Amino acid sequence: MNLDPFVSVDGIPFSVSREEIVKMRGQPSRTGRNDVGLNELDYQSVVYRFQDGGRLEEITLQARVVSFGNVAVPFDALASFVRREDPGVFERAGFVVSPRFGLAFDPDEPLWVTALAAHCLDEWRAL
Repeated sequence: MNLDPFVSVDGIPFSVSREEIVKMRGQPSRTGRNDVGLNELDYQSVVYRFQDGGRLEEITLQARVVSFGNVAVPFDALASFVRREDPGVFERAGFVVSPRFGLAFDPDEPLWVTALAAHCLDEWRAL
């Protein structure tokens, strides 16, 4: 995963629309609404989650390594890395959430990492 926090994931900007994702990737293998009211486009290897108004909230994918520019962090070291580098890190519902790096992940669910849009951090804090 190449992450430019709050800007893009693997070159896909957080400004992308649902329609643009479908145009780029085709029809998802599954669509639906998750437990927190976000609309999902599930492509098995990546899940895009949108608000009802169409704004992209989260991009979740499997990442053996998360790269922030020239810094590459293996998933197994991600929790210790964000705890060391982000004084604002917090935990919610089993997820480690890093406001500095714009991501959330469950260390017990290997490889799945969620990149967050800046505007949804307050929702994670409120969980």
